[in-house]
Amino acid sequence: MTELPQPRRDAPGATVLLVEDDADHLELTLQALRESGITDNVAVVRDGVEALDYLFARADRAGHERVRPALVLLDLRLPRLDGMELLRRLRSDARTRRTAIVVLTSSTDERDRARAQELGAAFVSKGADFERLRETIRRVWPGADPGYFPAPEEKS
Repeated sequence: MTELPQPRRDAPGATVLLVEDDADHLELTLQALRESGITDNVAVVRDGVEALDYLFARADRAGHERVRPALVLLDLRLPRLDGMELLRRLRSDARTRRTAIVVLTSSTDERDRARAQELGAAFVSKGADFERLRETIRRVWPGADPGYFPAPEEKS
């Protein structure tokens, strides 16, 4: 098993919110993020309702001020409130209208891709390679620290 790099401790205050209900997809996405060194600022919720609670609550349950994430990684097929409806709500609220959003989905429906893009979200298939995800994040989150995305190490 390959040792993954440790998360950066000097990362900016911006966070990543990962909205994913499938345990296997969650672990694969977290691994891809760990390989980019950005896991110390990742919050995970399991459905659209939890995402809304996370995004619009002023403080967490312990009373700590919550920082609104700079990037949302969003599954479309979610329980209680689906990802497309969540995306629509995020884009209709001034507090999240400009948040970078990447839809990560196993959907092959071109209408899903078109609707997500109409709402200003990037779209990446869950089967895509890590480099495609990394490039998409770089494109939609231009304020990210470039150190988050180290060049892949060459194998000898």
